[in-house]
Amino acid sequence: MTDVRLERYARVLVWAAPIWAVLLFIGTLDHQPPPQTAFAEYARFITTATFLASHLVASILGAAFGTLGFAALFVILVQRGAGALTTWAFALFVIGNTLVTSVFGAAAFAQPAIGRMYLAGATAQAVALQDDIYGIPLFATALPGVVLLTVGLVLFGIATARAVWLPRWVGITLAVSAPLFGIVGFILADVVQSVGAAGLIVCTLAIAVFAGRGSRAESERYGAGGVAGAGSGPPHTGA
Repeated sequence: MTDVRLERYARVLVWAAPIWAVLLFIGTLDHQPPPQTAFAEYARFITTATFLASHLVASILGAAFGTLGFAALFVILVQRGAGALTTWAFALFVIGNTLVTSVFGAAAFAQPAIGRMYLAGATAQAVALQDDIYGIPLFATALPGVVLLTVGLVLFGIATARAVWLPRWVGITLAVSAPLFGIVGFILADVVQSVGAAGLIVCTLAIAVFAGRGSRAESERYGAGGVAGAGSGPPHTGA
């Protein structure tokens, strides 16, 4: 009974994953001017209420929704028989998501102060502070975070592609959209990131919908754990 109740709760919480993806997409709609070549425009951009709200809601709160949603997906996959791959996916996702969120915090609270300093006339000090904050320690945190988060999502994509209660395209979309958003989009910082986020919306929404249709008992009918090809398959009636 405890397992049944746990999966029931997880099927509700997994809806946090598409909320996370939608917030990611919203966060990609505005791109800040490059401070290396347009610091004045950058300073004006990072002092807006929109910038602060985007980081507090889309990035930081969104990361919390992501942890809830993928924790729920982890429970559902394990309850339905997924193996060690799902554990690795969840562990890497949580570690990467936590590291990346720390960078969002720096952006949300430090960048507006830098912008106000610059606009107040302390231009040299503002540029120096920007360079100091966004130095080696921050990038040594951000880059591993992005990589681990992306790898975790790709592994989740593989695990969901193997699940018999989901169409295979859902897992494939997750596995492709994750690096498109996290790696390619991070490097290019353009529309590619929005495309990747849109893909994440589609696959996480599909996961939430199909998770609500299945159950552990139904998955076990397919053999060892409800993973395609992992068990003996449906029982044969035999001749």
